[in-house]
Order: sequence, then C-alpha cells, then structure tokens
Amino acid sequence: MKYQNFYNKSIEDPKEFWELQANKIDWFKAPKTILSKDQYNYNQWFKDGELNLSYLCIDKHINEGFGEQNAIIYDSPVTNTKQHITFNNLHHEVSKLAGGLQQLGLQKGDTCIIYMPMIPQALYAMLACARIGVIHSVVFGGFAPHELAIRIDDCKPKVIITASNGIEIERIIPYKPFVDEAIVKATYKPKHVIVFERQLIVEIPMKNYDVDYTSLVERSPAIEAVPMESTHPSYILYTSGTTGTPKGIIRDTGGYATALKFSMKYIYGVNEGETFWAASDVGWVVGHSFITYGPLLNRNTTILFEGKPIRTPDASTFWRVISEHKVKAMFTAPTAIRAIKKEDPTGEMVKGYDLSCLKYQFLAGERCDVATLNWAEEKLKVPVIDHWWQTESGWPMLANMVGVDLQKIKPGSAGLPVCGYEIQILNEEGEEVASSVEGYVAVKLPLPPGTLSNLWNNPERFRLGYLERFPGYYFTGDGGYVDEDGYVFITGRVDDIINVAGHRLSTAEMEEVVAAHKSVAECAVFGVHCEIKGQKPLGLVVLKHDEVSEEQTIQKEIIKDVRKEIGAVASFRDVLIVNRLPKTRSGKILRKLLRNIADEMNYNIPSTIDDPSIIKEIIMVYKANQIGIHKN
Repeated sequence: MKYQNFYNKSIEDPKEFWELQANKIDWFKAPKTILSKDQYNYNQWFKDGELNLSYLCIDKHINEGFGEQNAIIYDSPVTNTKQHITFNNLHHEVSKLAGGLQQLGLQKGDTCIIYMPMIPQALYAMLACARIGVIHSVVFGGFAPHELAIRIDDCKPKVIITASNGIEIERIIPYKPFVDEAIVKATYKPKHVIVFERQLIVEIPMKNYDVDYTSLVERSPAIEAVPMESTHPSYILYTSGTTGTPKGIIRDTGGYATALKFSMKYIYGVNEGETFWAASDVGWVVGHSFITYGPLLNRNTTILFEGKPIRTPDASTFWRVISEHKVKAMFTAPTAIRAIKKEDPTGEMVKGYDLSCLKYQFLAGERCDVATLNWAEEKLKVPVIDHWWQTESGWPMLANMVGVDLQKIKPGSAGLPVCGYEIQILNEEGEEVASSVEGYVAVKLPLPPGTLSNLWNNPERFRLGYLERFPGYYFTGDGGYVDEDGYVFITGRVDDIINVAGHRLSTAEMEEVVAAHKSVAECAVFGVHCEIKGQKPLGLVVLKHDEVSEEQTIQKEIIKDVRKEIGAVASFRDVLIVNRLPKTRSGKILRKLLRNIADEMNYNIPSTIDDPSIIKEIIMVYKANQIGIHKN
C-alpha cells in the first residue's frame, strides 16, 4: 500500500477511510454515524460511539494477556531513578487514583488541572481523569503562578493535582508553592489540591485544601473505566493566543483515539510491543499524544524521561536511553539535537552506544534547519524525519509516513500531507497559489479525526481564529509553500506567536508585561533567530522622558518581571533601550521590519514609515549589542 494511493483514499472518501481506522480500536458501542455536524456547524467524528481512553490504554491490553509488559519506563537521570511500570502496575495506580477523585466529588464533565513534573504520577493523573470522564488540563511546569491562575479562572477545576517540587540539574522547582500562589491570584478557587510528596525538598506548609496523593490512593477503591461518548472532551490544552490570552483547545475522545492508533502505525512505524520515546513534556501536546495516550493505546512501551539532552550528565544521555531501553522510534525537537551537536560536534559520544534498535529519528516542534537534520542523519545512520503539526491538530499534519512507505527526505521540508489533511497554500483572497509560491497554509474542511473540536467556553473565538479568514478551510496561522513534488515547506508564523525550543509563546503577552514597567513609555517584543532554541524573544524599550534609573537596572527588572509573570519557558533575556521605535504613519510599530533586520534577512523599508532615519538608529543599537548581522 503506497503513500499516494493511501492518502488519496483518505481525501476522496473520508467517511469510509476513517470508519475503517475506527474499527481498529475497541469501542463499548461502535459508531454508526461516522461524520456529522455539531451545533456550530463544525465537523465531529463518530458521535454515537462510546469508548474510554483509559480502558484502551490499560485494561484492553491486560484482558488480552499483556499485563506484565512494561507500559512505562521512567528514566530520571536528575534523581538517578529508573522504574519499570507494567500494565498491571499502571492499572492499580490509575484505577485507585480515579476512585480517589470520585471520593473528592469529581464526576463526568468536571475539570481538573494537572501541574506536575515528568514523573509517573503525571501520567497516572491524566489516565485517572480519562477513566471517569473528568476533563483534565495539564499546565506545563515552566509556567509561572500568574499563567497558572489564568488557566484556573478559565477552566475552573474542582481539583488541582500537583507535586511538592520538580528537580532540575541545578535547582528545585517549587510546584506546590506556585500552586498556592496561583490560587491566591485566581478569582476561582478549587476545592482541593492533591499533592504528591517528593524527596529532596524542605517541608511545605499544608493548606486546608490540601490532600496527600499517596494516602488518597491507598484508601480509595479501584474504579472501572466508564463509557464516554466519542464527542466527550478528553482534555483542554492551552496554547498561546495573539491577544495574550491563552486558548483552551478541546480534544474529543473517539476521534482522538482513532487518530493516535493510526499515527503510531502509519506515521511512526512502530508495532505493538515495541518501545517508543517522545522526549517532550506532558505539559505540551506531544506529551499528551505521544508520551501518554498514543503509545499506550498501541501497546507500546513509552519512555518517561525526566532530564535534559545535555548535562544529565552529558550529551550522551539520549543515546544511552535509546540503547538501554531498545527504543525503535524517537521523537524530539531540533533544539535538543542542536544542543547535543554544540556539546559533541563530531558525534564521538554516539559511538559509545549500540543504537541498532533505532529505526527512525523524528523531529518536530519547530522548523528544523538543514544542517541539524544532516548532522543527525550522519551520526545516527537512520532516516531523520522532520514533520509538522500543532496543538490544535493533536497529531501530525505533514510527515514522511514511514509505516506506509518511506518517501524521499527533502531537508528543509516537513514532508508530505498526512492522510486526512488536504493542505493548500492560499493567497490573501483565499485562492490556491502555484507551486513554490509562498502563501498561507490552510487545510480544507473537514479536518480528520483527533483535531480540535472547539475552544473551551469560547466558540466565537474558535470561529474567528480558525475558520473565518478562509471559508471552507482551517487556517493554521503559518506561512509556507509546496514544491513541484508536493513537499510542503513551512516558513513560520504569520502572527505574533514565536517558537522557543518548540514552545509556542505569545509576544503580545510578553509585551504586556514589559509595558507595565513603571519606566517604560512604549515597547516592542518579537522573535529573533537563536542558534540553539530556533527563536528567542527580543524586547526593544523606549523609556519615559523623566526616567532617572540606570538602564542596566531597568533591563534587569524587566527580565525579572517577564520571568515572574510568564515563567522561565519564555527564555526572555534580551532587552535593548532605544530612543524611538519605527512606526507607520498611523502609529503601528513595524515589528516584522525589526525582526528581519535582526535575523539577517533582506528587508524593505515600507513607504508608510513615518521616519526612515530611525532604521539607522536601530541598526546602531543592534551592532552595539551584537544582534544579528551587526554582531561582527
């Protein structure tokens, strides 16, 4: 079954194609209605089917005799811990935690925030919520209390599940104190905070809403998986919005399960019983789809890694994990490979491990430069496959579908459209452009199963943000082009979202924090190229005329403010003081022009600029601070 024929079937008759794929998972009640419309006239999949994600990830495999297979291998070089968790072990932990959630009053349709480090209890919490129909929202631990408070107010969780702390190379992350601070900041107050107590931290004072995780699990009954409608929300996952307010992406249950089972086999090329590793975090969509649900649905052993690609203890960590745990396919962000390459440019550390088990290395999360892809391919001696998708899609939109047949790899391209995604490049008028002409990347409706079903409590924002610009299409927010062979090249966001080490972040949100500083008259925050992280934020600041504070002090305060309000994930470290910002005559700051100058790109000074002489001043500031083309 070759790629083009397989892909064509998914586009020509999506109902028949996805019904066939849906039959490959176990339903409590098989769907008869494959594709239909919801109350907002948006597509939904398998609406009359019933199933349960937790059952598919655990119970199904035990019932088929695989209870003693490893479901999760927890490998934590930062704590020097390794733990093998079988499907039987997983069932015990998840079913009893689900019972504990029920005893605390949670029921189908309630929400729960999970704010945890990369430990097994994070996965137990996700699967326990899915088991009883509680809609979970995992918040990445790199986000500060202010960001957590925004999410608490938006999804109104009855319970937050957290850990006492996270452990990194040189510091302890105070998860529980962050939760306490977020609850103070939030208008909505959760009823309980379930706390998993870890070692290596001083005792944290308990609050009256706290519940000890271990005690709760020990005293609670085991709960069987509850049948869920296919359209029931499995989780809310927040992604950055251009307004600075995060968007709560809603994922369904039946379409998601179908898409993930399909992905493991046809995109990643792994068979049941094999080991798969996505080196990401459960706070991101990769952690949901390909650390937790996808591998476990497919009866793969999933690697849960608590560490970094370097300094835990060195740049050989990834190769050690692959070799030791017999990983067949691995997935990470190009940032990780660039960091390893910087530490070990000749790849000597790769030679110390037997990587014969590894068949494919996948890269995604940010645009992969050609040099990084070529380096990985040369050192690992396996196909290195760049692919592209979004929090909104939930699974890959562009890829080399190795489970169908391996296509030619074109460095710089994220590959060919994945089954179900009819991707087109459109101009401003919504017309398809010719090959190799850059435009807006859009997907013709209906989207395949597993993609976003709406935004939490905000269907109008969903419509305006994704469906209105090009009627009949889902607008991705990215620009790109298709070459003469059908390969798609993604050139980057067309809005104010930047990609820092695979993490989508809003520059508008950062700008709001910078502008709030008492010394700042106006500012611009935008993404510039970073050799390791792909992009990083840069802030340009104009000070108030009567400002007397030292510039260096102001810069440090602004950086501290962004870290406090948004978190370390923003990697906001560069603030430049300028006399004025380039604007159009109507007063719009020319952020794209500022970015292009910094990124060594060709730029044209628009005719609408109010004062062209400002560009020379900006270049002088860049040069003085070793930014972009002016660093030499």
